[in-house]
Amino acid sequence: MGIFDNKKFDNLMQTISKYLSIIRNHGLSQMQFWILALMIGIASGFATIGFRLAIKYLELFSYGENGASFTETVSKLPWHIVLFIPIIGGLIVGLILNFFTKDGRARSVSQVIEGAALYDGRVEGKAGLASIFASMITLSTGGSTGREGPVVLLGSLISSKISRWIKADGITGRNLMGCAVAAAVSASFNAPLAGALFALEVVLRHYAVQALAPILIASVAGTVVSRLYFGNVTEFSLPVHTQDFYIELPAHILLGIVCAFVAVSFIKSVFWAETIGDKFQKILHVPNWVRPGIAGAFLGLIAIKFPHIVGVGYETMSTALNGGLFFWTAIIFALVKGIAVVITLAGRMGGGVFSPSLMLGALTGLAFGWIAVSIFPSVDGDETLYAISGMGAVAAAILGAPISTILIVIELTGDWQAGLAVMVAVSIATAFTSKMVHRSFFLTQLEQSGVHLSEGPHNYLLAKHKVVNIMQNLEKTTDLDEKYLWQIIEQGQYLDIGANLETAMPMFQNGVYDYLPVVSIGNEKHSSNLVGVLFYIDALKTFNKALFDTSKEEHS
Repeated sequence: MGIFDNKKFDNLMQTISKYLSIIRNHGLSQMQFWILALMIGIASGFATIGFRLAIKYLELFSYGENGASFTETVSKLPWHIVLFIPIIGGLIVGLILNFFTKDGRARSVSQVIEGAALYDGRVEGKAGLASIFASMITLSTGGSTGREGPVVLLGSLISSKISRWIKADGITGRNLMGCAVAAAVSASFNAPLAGALFALEVVLRHYAVQALAPILIASVAGTVVSRLYFGNVTEFSLPVHTQDFYIELPAHILLGIVCAFVAVSFIKSVFWAETIGDKFQKILHVPNWVRPGIAGAFLGLIAIKFPHIVGVGYETMSTALNGGLFFWTAIIFALVKGIAVVITLAGRMGGGVFSPSLMLGALTGLAFGWIAVSIFPSVDGDETLYAISGMGAVAAAILGAPISTILIVIELTGDWQAGLAVMVAVSIATAFTSKMVHRSFFLTQLEQSGVHLSEGPHNYLLAKHKVVNIMQNLEKTTDLDEKYLWQIIEQGQYLDIGANLETAMPMFQNGVYDYLPVVSIGNEKHSSNLVGVLFYIDALKTFNKALFDTSKEEHS
C-alpha cells in the first residue's frame, strides 16, 4: 500500500498536469495519446479503488461489518436497524439527485454509451458526480445494485474532463472515454482483457484498430493499480472442473435459453416497475427526493428476511459458485434478488446492473445444475459448472456484451477449463435476448428515454445534427418568396429551430417539398419568427458525411 504515499501521489498529479498543459497548447501526437491513455488508466484505477474503499467504510459505519461475513452480520442486527438504514440511505440519495440533476435520476453506463455516440465522448459533469455519490450511498445502505456501473461513469468523468480541457475532437474524445472505461472495469474485476473488450464492445461499439492499442494500455494500467493494492487474486476461489463437456453441452444450450428468459424478465420488470412507480408518484404527489426513501423501505422489509440482497452480493455469489445452496434456496434467492434490484432501480437509487446480473445468473445456473445432475446421474457432472455458465449467460444477455462477459467470468473465476460451457450458454442467451429487447438493458434504457442507438449509426446520427447548424439564413435564400414560406408553415410543414435531422428527414421523405421553413416559436400566439430554410440536399449531405466519418473511424 506504499504506492499511495502522499508525496508520490502529489508528484504524479503534478506530472500529469504539466503533460496535459503541453498537449493542450501543442496538439496530440500518437505517442502523446498513448501516454495520455496510460495516465487515464492510472487515474481510473485509483478512482475505482477509492470508490470501493468508500463503500467499504460506509458499510462499516452503517452495519458494523463489511467483510466476508457481511450477510451474517446483517441477519443478526435488530429488525428496525435493517429496516431503517435503507430508508435513511434512500432519502439521502433522493436529496443528492434532486439538487444536482434535472430529473432526479442517477446516471450510469447508459449515459456513458450515449456520451460516446452523441457527445464526442463527454458525459455530464455535475449530474455524473452526484450519481457517483448517490451510488456510493445506495450500495452502502442496503441498495441492491452493483458497483461496476458507477466506476464506469467515474472513469468517463475523468476522460470527459480531460477531453474538454484539451479540446479533443470526437474520435479522440471517444477513444479517451474507452480508455477510462477499460481501466475502470479492469481495476474493478482484476480482468484486463475483459475490461478492454467491454470498452470496445459496449461503449464504443466497434473494434477499430486505432482505438485498440491505447485502450489496452489503459486497461493494463488500471489492472496494475488494482493488483498493487488488492493483490493478484481472482474474485472467487472455485474447484477445478474436469468433467466431459461434450456430453453436457446440450444441457448448456438449454441453460442459455433459460438464462435468456431470466434476462428478458429482468429487463422488462425494471421498466414496468419504473412506469408503475411514475404513476403512483404522480397520483400521490410524492416529491422526487422521497421516492428513493420509499424504495429503501421496501428493501429494508425484504432484507429482514433475506439479508443477501444488501449490497453488491459477491458473498452469496461465491456461495452459489461453490455449490453451497440447494435447489429451492437458489430459486428463492434469485427471485428475491431480482425483485430487490428492480425496486432499487425503479426507486431511482444509484448503482449498476453488472454485479446483480452476475448474481442472478449464478443462482439460476446453480438451480439448473441441480436439475441436470439429478436427471443424468450417470454423467460425471457438477452443478457448480452450470452456476458459472449461468453467471456468464445472464450477465451477457442483460449487458449485451457476450465477448467481454465470457472473459470477465473466466478472469473472475480463474477457471479456463469451463470456458467452452460458458461460451455455449452465453451465445444462446445473447441471441435470444437481443430479439426480445433492444439488444441490451442499456440500449433499451436509452430507447425508453428517446435515444435511438440500438439500430446503429444510420439512426442515432440524425439526432446528432441540429437543423440550426445546417439551414440557410433568409438572406441567402433570396429566390424564395417569404409569403410562400408562410403558406407552407400554415400547412404544418415546418421545423422548430431546436429540431434535429431525426425530425427533419421523415418530413422530407413523407412530404412534397425539397425545403422546409425553420421557425423560432415564441411563448405567445402568433409570435413565431421565420429564421431560415433547410434544404433536403443540405440535410442529405450532412447525413452522408456523418455516415462516412463514422465508417472511417470504425474501420481505421
